[in-house]
Amino acid sequence: MLSRSIMLDDKNRRCSSLNVDALRIALVQMAVGEVKTKNVARAVQLIKEAAGGGAQLVVLPECFNSPYGTNHFPKYAEPVPGESTTALGDAAKKFGVFVVGGSVPEREGDKLYNTCTVWGPQGNMLAKHRKVHLFDINVPGGQVFRESDCLSPGSSLTTFDLPHCKIGLGICYDMRFPEVARIYAKLGCKVVLYPGAFNMTTGPAHWELLQRSRALDNQVYVGAVSPARDTDASYIAWGHSSIVSPWGEVISTCEDEEAIIYGDLDMDYVNKVRQMVPVLKQMRDDVYEVTAK
Repeated sequence: MLSRSIMLDDKNRRCSSLNVDALRIALVQMAVGEVKTKNVARAVQLIKEAAGGGAQLVVLPECFNSPYGTNHFPKYAEPVPGESTTALGDAAKKFGVFVVGGSVPEREGDKLYNTCTVWGPQGNMLAKHRKVHLFDINVPGGQVFRESDCLSPGSSLTTFDLPHCKIGLGICYDMRFPEVARIYAKLGCKVVLYPGAFNMTTGPAHWELLQRSRALDNQVYVGAVSPARDTDASYIAWGHSSIVSPWGEVISTCEDEEAIIYGDLDMDYVNKVRQMVPVLKQMRDDVYEVTAK
């Protein structure tokens, strides 16, 4: 299926041109199949398309090189850097963009992780984030899943710097933990990105709600990018990749098919929102505190 590009008409969009205070991002909601090499080649093709659409930062979904599932992770796992992630670095350099590589199953020794890598336009790896919170849930009549049957959790939070802003990273279930996004905001992040793969139970109920909550609570842009929906897969992704503003508005989104969505993120608008409603300055550190260890 060919990708298509979507942006909502946003009467409140504050960014009309690209400059040092604005960042054009693309979220790539790509179809993921069972052949790793084809998945990686498709990711590179879509990075090229997103770069051609003016994106400066391209974000892939969780498990872009592998079907999502504990039965798949050991088979598709590779070192980081490895064949899949090195291809992202090569693509970032070739097309002159920053790339947030969704995630891949990472193998290190006898442990597996769900890992996101970030690559710069020189082809250098800027950051690596291992999913901190493992997706272990049991919804009667809905979804039962245990990442901990296969994966080990990461043990640190991750930020990286662009000329435009500092960005915080989480993977999927990390989005449910508001402390992480609050710490990122306190560290100066203006954007938080979540490659994810919510399912047909949690997606309709919580996917957009969580994105808007994290954006509004911390006055940051939030981008959450899913794989496209495959109804024949054992784990069916919800899709609906979206970008949310610091005011809590969805400014760009799509449905469940393969797509690229774009958003022009205005860092000056983040500052204006934080001036209008200065919650980050009004936190009562004498009463409560959220800190990273």
